[in-house]
Amino acid sequence: MKKILLIQPSPYDQNHMPIKKKKLYFVGLAMPLLAAMMPEDWETEIILEILEDIPMDTDADLIGISTMGHGVIRSIDIAKAFREKGKTVVLGGYMASIMADEATKYCDSVVVGDAELVWKELLEDFENGNLKKVYEKNLEKGVFSTPVPRFDLIVEKNIGDFLPVQAGRGCPNTCSFCSVACLYEGRYIKKPLEEVVRDIKQVKDLGYKKFLLLDDNIFSDREYLAKLLKEIRNMGMEWMSQCDIRIGKENELLKTLSDSGCTTLSFGLESISRESLAGMNKSWADPLKYPELIKNIQSHGIDVSTEMVVGGEGDTLESIKMTKNFIEDNKISVPRFYILTPIPGTKFFKDMVSKGRLIKDNIYSFDGTEAVHQPLNMTPDELTNAYWELYRELFTIKSILKRNILRCEFIKKPGKYLFYCMVNLFYRYQIKRKITPNIF
Repeated sequence: MKKILLIQPSPYDQNHMPIKKKKLYFVGLAMPLLAAMMPEDWETEIILEILEDIPMDTDADLIGISTMGHGVIRSIDIAKAFREKGKTVVLGGYMASIMADEATKYCDSVVVGDAELVWKELLEDFENGNLKKVYEKNLEKGVFSTPVPRFDLIVEKNIGDFLPVQAGRGCPNTCSFCSVACLYEGRYIKKPLEEVVRDIKQVKDLGYKKFLLLDDNIFSDREYLAKLLKEIRNMGMEWMSQCDIRIGKENELLKTLSDSGCTTLSFGLESISRESLAGMNKSWADPLKYPELIKNIQSHGIDVSTEMVVGGEGDTLESIKMTKNFIEDNKISVPRFYILTPIPGTKFFKDMVSKGRLIKDNIYSFDGTEAVHQPLNMTPDELTNAYWELYRELFTIKSILKRNILRCEFIKKPGKYLFYCMVNLFYRYQIKRKITPNIF
């Protein structure tokens, strides 16, 4: 019986210690999916490091480690430690995929892109002693397929009250800083409806009443979304997802979303500066219309979660300060921010290199918490300070209450907004420790 250990690493805090939590609300899907693809003569263990310690003395034959965003340094350190013990290590995920040449320095093999397409081959090569350095196969068609995730390997851990279900990957938009755009190059690839329904039913059968619909942009294919919503509505579950803010124009679709059980949508608004959006290859977004679109989405009973970046071509110290008012005025319950960062492999990185605007050479310092490029309208230090000041001002007790309690929706669903307050308080705790709040 062979064994694989699949690890979802936790990012480091400012003291270079893995961040720990008592509960993990947003569980990743990659590890349960890979576990479902293991042959019958393999044993599989999944470690969610934010909740538990990694068994460095494991008897596993193969170690699989994911790489995501600012957690990539921890991923590399784990890979190094296991290789020193003589273990065979495979790296995968977004960061390994867009920086494959760099990732190969720290592991025995790298999976680029969608692991399902190469996983069987990788395991066979490992068993035969012929493991390749890189496995890469891109989805060419508009449809992809996955097995039923092995949630049985994680449901006994202290996780939240929902599980992830995937519908689509990729996005038709090609924002210059986006790793998704870098990998899928404007393509949107979706799962067959029957598989999505199958996966939701599994979540429901496990006793959950909610699910997170993983999709880079559920608004990418209107016809597919309409069919999916009809199926979801019949299941009587609550769900969340993310998409393009322009869905706020679609009253009929918003009603259908709400009727199907959608409670929250997350949007990458990026900036309130039109010039900054244009510089990100996102000129299709109109920040002047954001308030109207957000209000319309909220009027259908759907909460709005946002992610934004500071440091774009049109950003100034004043516009960053104004972003606080924008968030409070639009009652954004749980906002998140990052410093615009040129991730290697993205168009934005190539642009900054060609213009000589990178100010740091160490790509492993590119964690979204400090400026690593020269912004146009301020110094890098001013940008970094403005970023943390924005976070500190938005996560005061006064601002948390203004965005979550002092709103008409609180009377209808006080439990939900009290929960959002708890999330805000945890983010406040992280911000004081200079840890960028993330979806955990």
